[in-house]
Amino acid sequence: MYPSRFRYEAPRTLDEALALLAEHGEDAKVLAGGQSLVPMMKLRFAAPGVLVDINAIPGLGHHEATAGGGLRIGALCRHVDLEHSSVLPGAHPTMAAAAPLVADPIVRNRGTLVGSLCHADPQGDWASVMLALGGSVVAASPRGRRTIPVGDFVVGTFQNALEHDEIAVEAVVPDARGVRSGSYLKLERRVGDFATAGVAVALESEGGRVVRAGIALTGVGPSTLAATEAAQALVGSSLERDVVDRAAELAAAVARPRTDHRGTADYKRHVVATFVRRILTAERAPAGAAA
Repeated sequence: MYPSRFRYEAPRTLDEALALLAEHGEDAKVLAGGQSLVPMMKLRFAAPGVLVDINAIPGLGHHEATAGGGLRIGALCRHVDLEHSSVLPGAHPTMAAAAPLVADPIVRNRGTLVGSLCHADPQGDWASVMLALGGSVVAASPRGRRTIPVGDFVVGTFQNALEHDEIAVEAVVPDARGVRSGSYLKLERRVGDFATAGVAVALESEGGRVVRAGIALTGVGPSTLAATEAAQALVGSSLERDVVDRAAELAAAVARPRTDHRGTADYKRHVVATFVRRILTAERAPAGAAA
């Protein structure tokens, strides 16, 4: 199927792009990687009257470490840039684990992390990772910029908090309070398939004890889910076995999966618990050694 007729604009500056959005309102859509929007247009699930291609705007392709151990990721930073990044290994293990698991190589070559957050697919990997990390999205508009926590940015299935005249220009991982650890695990039937279930765990530790934790779930609810109580159970611990087991149980209880061709709801909850336990068990030895 072909998309419906639309007007194509390729602004050279962010101000030009914002002016186009202000002019055309909800009839305009922003194109970055196009790995979500273009298929939706071809199926006519989306039919924008104006397509605003931001790929010619300079200064949006970065991913940069901050002085405090955080990270800034521009709207045109591709998945493949993060997959082969020299910045992520060691400093951002949860992101480094997730990057090669996003979709397939074709999608990773063009798709963007910020675009994935904006698409707000419940089975999107980056939303879970950024939620676990306590990340946020920076939105620009003619009125200025505002920072939106990822937990508030993803408001529902394929729904985000952007106003019609805003562009998400950057994703931000906050500065670290301790040594970062964690990972991302995802069960998929084949490479590039949607997740049957996925779990992101992000820890920050000092003196062998967790000072901050985040756990978020992919593909087991109507949107990305934060397992807040499970994460809080880890704070102050050295990841003792009973603490890990409790966190796994609490995370599985948050999951709201449906039985479908990928498995039963009970099976998916079991996968969540297993993944949480697996990640935390792998982290136990390094955390204990740091004490």
